[in-house]
Amino acid sequence: MIVAAALPLVAEYGAAVTTAQIARAAGIGEATIFRAFKDKEEVLGACTAEAMNPSHVLRELASISLDQPLADRLTEAAEAMRAHLARMGAVAGALHASGHRRERSPAARPSDSRTSDSRETSMRATRDALTELVEPDRAALRLPPERVASIFLGMLFTQLHFGAEGADIDPVEFVGVLLHGTLNQPGSGT
Repeated sequence: MIVAAALPLVAEYGAAVTTAQIARAAGIGEATIFRAFKDKEEVLGACTAEAMNPSHVLRELASISLDQPLADRLTEAAEAMRAHLARMGAVAGALHASGHRRERSPAARPSDSRTSDSRETSMRATRDALTELVEPDRAALRLPPERVASIFLGMLFTQLHFGAEGADIDPVEFVGVLLHGTLNQPGSGT
């Protein structure tokens, strides 16, 4: 409950958010925060972990009806993924912009194999969820559903990574390029 209330505040204020603001948003006394967390740094860490947690987007992907056409399924998936990545970026960006530099023990550094394993597990689960969305159309595809899912993720991450130029690509347009390329007629550009 505390993390859920704190998350939008952290995305807005970064590390400048106060525990009093968090307590008001959660509808609790400020002292209650410190019964659940050692200090504000621990609250910020929990918010970061929650923003990075893929379970929300995995539930959204699992809820997409397989009865829809492939393009519609992938458009919904693109919208869900973009929202998840935006949530992650908002929290990380606000913390960074507010000067938050969490001191980490050597065991918690990004190069730690546990962090790498967690990231890989998250990516594998996301790719598997996308593969399930593509699987019903296996016979109509030139590539296996697993490969389509990997390309989908690669294109989506690349599109979002390069910012202003192309970041506003509509999910329908994105899926159209994934499924049909950019040529008006396949084979006309050779």
